[in-house]
Amino acid sequence: MSKYFRPWNIDQTLLLPPNVQDFVPKGHVSRFIVELVRESLDLKEITGSYVSGLGQPPFDPRMMVALLLHGYASGLYSSRRIAKACRERNDFVMIVALDPPDFRTISDFRKRHLKALGALFLQVLKLCETAGLVKLGHVALDGTKIKANASKHKAMSYERMKKREAELKAEVARMLAAAEAADAGEDETFGQDKRGDEMPDWAGDKQKRLAKIQQAMAALEAEARLAAAEERRIEAEKEQQRQAEGRKKPGKPAAPPSDQPDPKSQRNFTDPESRIMKSKDGFVQAYNAQAAVDAGAQIIVAHELTQCGNDQGQLVPLIEAIENNLGRKPDQASADSGYCSEINLEALEAHGVDGYVAPGRAKHPTGANGKIGGPLTQRMRKKIDDGGFETPYRLRKQVVEPVFGQIKQARGFRQFLLRGVEKVRAEWAIICTTHNLLKLFTLANAA
Repeated sequence: MSKYFRPWNIDQTLLLPPNVQDFVPKGHVSRFIVELVRESLDLKEITGSYVSGLGQPPFDPRMMVALLLHGYASGLYSSRRIAKACRERNDFVMIVALDPPDFRTISDFRKRHLKALGALFLQVLKLCETAGLVKLGHVALDGTKIKANASKHKAMSYERMKKREAELKAEVARMLAAAEAADAGEDETFGQDKRGDEMPDWAGDKQKRLAKIQQAMAALEAEARLAAAEERRIEAEKEQQRQAEGRKKPGKPAAPPSDQPDPKSQRNFTDPESRIMKSKDGFVQAYNAQAAVDAGAQIIVAHELTQCGNDQGQLVPLIEAIENNLGRKPDQASADSGYCSEINLEALEAHGVDGYVAPGRAKHPTGANGKIGGPLTQRMRKKIDDGGFETPYRLRKQVVEPVFGQIKQARGFRQFLLRGVEKVRAEWAIICTTHNLLKLFTLANAA
């Protein structure tokens, strides 16, 4: 007896078309995001920018926002990959309701409303707080290096720029001389439809390269002048304070700050605002993405992004951002040794936050290592040591590190798509928003 199989009705026409929401299960994250966008998020800043009645009707901004949020939640960040998913994946097909936008429409929408999309972080954070996911009992701070949309091999040092500038100037001069010497034969070489004095393509490329190098050199020189002026201002303030206290600066006078860039200072030609930073993968062209994570449900309660590879200047801005976002301060805050300084520890006390900041480890341990650092640093070292295994500092790694793991490993976000610090900062805000959305979805799905 032959085996019977379930019918395969691939050619059968449906009498009653299904609802597009039937394409995905009821508990799917795409349904949750659509419902959240339609009922809970205020998108007036985006929808209010469409005022003209001329031209082809644009896609519904709510649909585009839901599409982008779901793309980031699914690990799809490229507009081309999102557009492809709108034709091939049921969850994306459901969101666009069988009317997929092309990749250029998705890309242009993200560019046009990038700032407003980044601002959704605060709305989603408030929803997480309302749902009881934000406790602010303990908050852990940390930073992670994320690659910029640029290669470190497209960077050049100031010293190399000066050398290459001289080389290109000499090459362009030789090219122009050769072109001038060949004027008599250009009619025959280039044809009767040419004037004969056009610049060859190979010469134009050299001139463009020279102009780009000169522009990068000027930017580095301007940055060096600003840094030197700031250093002189800080030193002048310190000198005034010493004079008011009747003290003199010990030791030999330091050399005045130079207005010229360091010969080793570099600038990238693809994304000039990115910087070469040291990471676990070696030196990379990157940005330093910061996050403050609540220990209750690993909700990101504040975020920041900086061009500086050092974390030390980000502790106070993150603590202040938490208070600005939620109207209250955390009871405790922990951070690794990259944030430790006398100024930061003093700021934590001034904000009334019970801080646990690692004072750092000595490369060559000796009996005198416990005396390294100012009084607040030594007090912090004793505070963490006295806590032993029960110290709240132990929460730092188990709170914030998994968040970066979920973003970079689980959802595959290891490189920014946009260029320029302001655009990248907004893109990092969207990443943090999506992280909190998924935490909110997990709570809703478990209820």
